Amino acid sequence: MAGTLLFIVMLAPLAAILGSLLVRRARVAEYLNLTASVVVLFACLPLPALSLAGPRTWWDDYIVLDPIAAWVLLCTALVYLLASIYAVGYMRLIGEERRLYRFYALFAGFALTMLTGPVMNNVGVYWIAIEATTLVSTFLVGFERGRDSVEAAWKYIIVVSAGISLALLGTMLFYWGGSLVLGPTYDMTWAVLREVAPRVDPGLLLLSFLLVLVGYGTKVGLAPMHTWLPDAHSEGPAPVSAMLSGALLNTAMLGIARFVSIADAAHLGPLPRAVLVALGVFSLLIAALFIVRQEGVKRLMAYSSVEHMGVLALGFGFGGPLGVAGALYHMLNHSLNKSLMFFGAGVAMRSYGTKDIGAIRGVLRRLPTAGALWLAGAVAITGAPPFGLFLSEITVLRAGLGGANVWAVVVMALLLIVIFIGFLNHFRHMYFDEPSGGEVSPLRTSKWCLIPMWLALAPVLVFGLWWPQALWNFFTTVAAQLGGGGS
Repeated sequence: MAGTLLFIVMLAPLAAILGSLLVRRARVAEYLNLTASVVVLFACLPLPALSLAGPRTWWDDYIVLDPIAAWVLLCTALVYLLASIYAVGYMRLIGEERRLYRFYALFAGFALTMLTGPVMNNVGVYWIAIEATTLVSTFLVGFERGRDSVEAAWKYIIVVSAGISLALLGTMLFYWGGSLVLGPTYDMTWAVLREVAPRVDPGLLLLSFLLVLVGYGTKVGLAPMHTWLPDAHSEGPAPVSAMLSGALLNTAMLGIARFVSIADAAHLGPLPRAVLVALGVFSLLIAALFIVRQEGVKRLMAYSSVEHMGVLALGFGFGGPLGVAGALYHMLNHSLNKSLMFFGAGVAMRSYGTKDIGAIRGVLRRLPTAGALWLAGAVAITGAPPFGLFLSEITVLRAGLGGANVWAVVVMALLLIVIFIGFLNHFRHMYFDEPSGGEVSPLRTSKWCLIPMWLALAPVLVFGLWWPQALWNFFTTVAAQLGGGGS
């Protein structure tokens, strides 16, 4: 059954791509993409439960389904559906009707690459899948053809491709180290690398890990390799920004988590996790500095993504059941919450005709429903109770208290407070400062834009009030399969 569901997950967006390119009509393309996203979500929902029976492989071990892959697939499917609903209302406003079918073909293609990456069992093919996400999403970032969006697309592909090249070099060194033990040719699967890691030269393995960490860390947006992220996230259309932040970053973080597991199996000591923790703390620091002084509304959301990828890095870096559980719970809540934030930013930008925070005033009066949802999302994204990100961040903090990285816990807590104040201060101005042009009249927001905002906010609130025991059990299984190492 799991194999059939995975086949459906891949087939649905592929069918949407082909249908959009053959029909070449915007309305047909948007509904083909929307249908594909619904099919993908329903096919992904059972996968986490099915994966608990143990890793399963297909196609001569090139495809694998294990719990962490199933979890990333589920998070991706959720964002794909929400962004597809939102795109129907949002993309009709940008005045690109003749090219819109191409957008949906690319959008479905972007989803397909992100759904393919997590189930790649061969480490080299996983790298190819991650690079494919870059190639497809570059065209989406520059879709509106503005000067800033084209510049952001070029910056995105150059910086990320340079970083991902380091990941390729690290992967090649991993393979070379394994070849000294297993012979010149062998199946370079995640399981084989973990098995052979204790017999590979530690110095070579550590160098390989650091290259991979920097390479995939660039794709994740960890500081200081994050420089592409604010531009790409802020210049792409809002549904693309949601996919970039809520889904793509998770796909690359999965690779880091798997390589940390290999480093644990090799008994390389505390250095690999310490480096990951340091990158997580530095990402929080950079995010805090730029969030406080930010002037662009979508760039504000983008630096929030840098912050939350830092939290994920800390969770996986601390490790253990608490660290992994906190990271995976954070992954889900961030995917939903950040989608909501980019949806709200898109509505505000179209309503006010600007990306400048200083020009957006009286949001609740102009956008009563969308503004209220966006404000609730803003409170949630800062990690405030009673929302899901509060529970996941507290869990990550608890994971770091029991080891050698207590300093990181203290710094993380302080930076989260700074980000909370700085982020919500921008919303205080946008919502409660008087607009310079006088009275603000309410504007109607498309239901296509409001529905995904409701669908994103509701589970983030539920997961803040109730952490299902089944999810906790699932996360501890993932932690055990990743090796259970920790600080």
